[in-house]
Amino acid sequence: MAYLPNLGFVRVRVSGSGPDAGQLQAEIEGQANRIREQLGDLVYGQDDELLEAVIGNLLREHQLTISTAESCTGGFVAHLITSIAGSSDYFKGSIVAYANEIKEAVLGVRPETLMTHGAVSEATVREMVNGALRVMKTDLAIAISGIAGPGGGTPEKPVGTIWMAVGNGEETETFKLQAGKDRSKNIEYASNYALNFVRKFVLKHYATVKV
Repeated sequence: MAYLPNLGFVRVRVSGSGPDAGQLQAEIEGQANRIREQLGDLVYGQDDELLEAVIGNLLREHQLTISTAESCTGGFVAHLITSIAGSSDYFKGSIVAYANEIKEAVLGVRPETLMTHGAVSEATVREMVNGALRVMKTDLAIAISGIAGPGGGTPEKPVGTIWMAVGNGEETETFKLQAGKDRSKNIEYASNYALNFVRKFVLKHYATVKV
């Protein structure tokens, strides 16, 4: 068994060797099933399944639409979602609200929220999610705001501090991610994490059978 870490996820490869191909395949599948049982909903797919494709299938299955409100990721989450053919079935659009004035004017983030908590905060991403739901009229929205780096960090909010929120108008869940100092890696890491955050939100609030 091999562990292959990536930005935001880990691939687990199960392989073996032996004279009996049929028996070997059965043993490999048995081991893979045990891994899935132990890890539960941490497992998003198998073989060459992409996380963004799994998300798409989930959204399509539950007839849900989604939009994104992105700051530090600059539209990368939307890029991943739309890299899958047929994503127009569930993806309506993205608002890249990089500047605070766009967060206020387009997403309706309150100036006092930005003044009190800052752009990189739980309060701000909550309001960004609500704004995306209102503007895009989607069932779900994901919002991200953070400090991708390499500059811009403070002792209270160092480089790699990223807040994200997923909401549907009734429930909103938030998460604080602490990444590293590499800008491009932080953007990719946060975007992959955000997709998985959406997956788990859908499984929790809409799916009757967990993966």
